Amino acid sequence: MADFNLSITDWYRQNKRELPWRHTTDPFKIWLSEIILQQTRVDQGLSYYTAFTEAFKTVRELAEADEQKILNLWQGLGYYSRARNLHAAAKFVQTDLGGVFPKTYTDLLKLKGVGSYTAAAIASFAFKEAVAVVDGNVYRVLSRYYDIDLPIDSPKGKKYFQELAQELIDHQEPDLFNQAIMEFGALQCTYHQPSCGSCPISDSCLALRNHTIKERPVKSKKTAIKDRYFHYLIFEEKDETLLEQRTAKDIWQNLWQFPLIETATPELGPEISGFGQVTIQRVSNEITHILSHQRIKARFYHVREFPNHIPSTWKRIETSSLQDFPLPRLIDRYLNGK
Repeated sequence: MADFNLSITDWYRQNKRELPWRHTTDPFKIWLSEIILQQTRVDQGLSYYTAFTEAFKTVRELAEADEQKILNLWQGLGYYSRARNLHAAAKFVQTDLGGVFPKTYTDLLKLKGVGSYTAAAIASFAFKEAVAVVDGNVYRVLSRYYDIDLPIDSPKGKKYFQELAQELIDHQEPDLFNQAIMEFGALQCTYHQPSCGSCPISDSCLALRNHTIKERPVKSKKTAIKDRYFHYLIFEEKDETLLEQRTAKDIWQNLWQFPLIETATPELGPEISGFGQVTIQRVSNEITHILSHQRIKARFYHVREFPNHIPSTWKRIETSSLQDFPLPRLIDRYLNGK
């Protein structure tokens, strides 16, 4: 165990990426980085972290911010519930905890949007509490090094890996060990084509010895993906267009979008007649946008002139101000030709 820890931390000192949240013990900034990096690549999340820390210097500033400003800054990251949970947690810290960030793993779990991994990361990085982080990278490193065939998405597997990581953690420098093993999984023991030839622990890696690298880690669940068909109407009249806000408890709640017709099949049929006589100038190719359990298949219909009756829930805006509204990443991608 000691050799494993020493090899991993030595590797980290020589190969770690220089990232701003690694040069602070401020729990507010570490929390921001961890929430942003959930389901987000580091290279993508870096600019968002910079934008958020420049916009909000303290948890109080974040708590008092308008939700639309937060959603605007979040635009493009996806999983917008993370941004709303971020705001809710900031309000809780400010109003219920007097603006003082929780200092222990147990208390951090009380924050909305903070699970066991995030609480462990903040507790160890900001306060040196010896609690192990277990993310996808850690699962991969441990399952390969010890050649563990327990499914990481099973209750038994999760418990086993958490206990194993806790046994391994360096109680003197838990922050260093946690950072090191995650970085090792991200850069060295990668999902595709791990660099086994230059690995400092390859001599004792059981999966390498047993030729099971590609089979580790093991997953048991396969989540069914639901297809949804979105038809966006881009009304164009002079220099104006129309938007509506998603208010239902569904994906992208409180974000803005072009008026939408959702259908059960790929075709847009008589549903469009509900908007009166419309002249469609052109239709985009189908764009697929994949979420965790949903696959959105969308088309954009460019419509000449506004309808005779504009619902009260729609908003007439200048087309040039579109980016002032928080939009789903799907729409943002289309507008930017990506």
